[in-house]
Amino acid sequence: MLAQDSVSFLPTMAAENRGQPLLLGEEFGTIADVQTGRLSAFANHKTSGRQFGVFPFDREQPGFLCTITPQPRPVKQATRMATGVALERLPAREQYGLEVARVAAVVSRRADGLDKVVLARSLIYETDVPIDPMQVALLLSDDRNVLCYCMPLIDADQSNRWLVGATPERLLKKQGANVLSTPLAGSARRLAHADKDAKAGAALLRSDKDENEHRIVVEYIHDILAPYCKQLVTPAQPELMQTKSMWHLGTRISGFLRDPDTPCLQLVHALHPTPAVAGSPLGRALSEINKAEPFDRDFYAGTLGWVDDQNNGDWHVTLRCAIIEDRRAQLFAGAGIVDDSVPEQEIAETGAKFLAMRRALGISGIM
Repeated sequence: MLAQDSVSFLPTMAAENRGQPLLLGEEFGTIADVQTGRLSAFANHKTSGRQFGVFPFDREQPGFLCTITPQPRPVKQATRMATGVALERLPAREQYGLEVARVAAVVSRRADGLDKVVLARSLIYETDVPIDPMQVALLLSDDRNVLCYCMPLIDADQSNRWLVGATPERLLKKQGANVLSTPLAGSARRLAHADKDAKAGAALLRSDKDENEHRIVVEYIHDILAPYCKQLVTPAQPELMQTKSMWHLGTRISGFLRDPDTPCLQLVHALHPTPAVAGSPLGRALSEINKAEPFDRDFYAGTLGWVDDQNNGDWHVTLRCAIIEDRRAQLFAGAGIVDDSVPEQEIAETGAKFLAMRRALGISGIM
């Protein structure tokens, strides 16, 4: 076991994973070397060149950074449609609704200052043929408003798991002294009819419930970044942002660091996880998450991105994702619960957030 806040080169593990493909946005290559450790261990770590990595939702669990050998980006290929042969919902939709109602009641009492809890649910598909994770990621890349990714998960047990997804949410970008965070909180499903779709977006902008949920996240990020910055601009109102399947409330928080040499991963560690994926305050929210969710979030709602030897980097929240292993795909989606959350609406929101991944997986049959 790694000592607390230690970074480990794992030559055997690196040998096993060397040559595995990795896709992050427009970056593609094969893994050369790997370092593992908690995010806290990398907070002041000096990197060599550009490294790519991912860290789980649970800050106490290890993630990894790796270097890659650049390769030509793969192209989409025609693949056989997988057929779903089994589907497990964790929890069942009805149970998820009961947990939403329970947590909303707890939030309404402001127990221990609790303002918000993000509750997730998961779908586990079993298919009749192995799933190609890279092809799933390439299909997701058709949406230019997201960052698509496909990363092998480097586990001590050498399991052949892949983290695949397309996230719309930037946790932190750092370039010299400039920093940018674009939190998303408050969502609505896109609609096929243009007029109805526009009305859905406008309704989201007017929603007091969603504005409250969003404000909690924005204030948290502002308060974390403020001590590091000599200038920090936080717009008073969110703007409407979109993917192919969802509308989101988003705020572009931009700042200028007091010290341009502040390590990028130090800032990422200070921010992660935000109330956009956990809740507020964090410890109290985590307690409710552990009560309500009958699964391990693993790398869902974690953070992934790159960092270089100039302390620059770009890190996103690991959303709209699945963990794929052979014929099995586990999908995740969450919704922010505040005091006036309505269970049926949160069930619908999480269902809409599954859409992009379900379409990319191309699973027919059981839904």
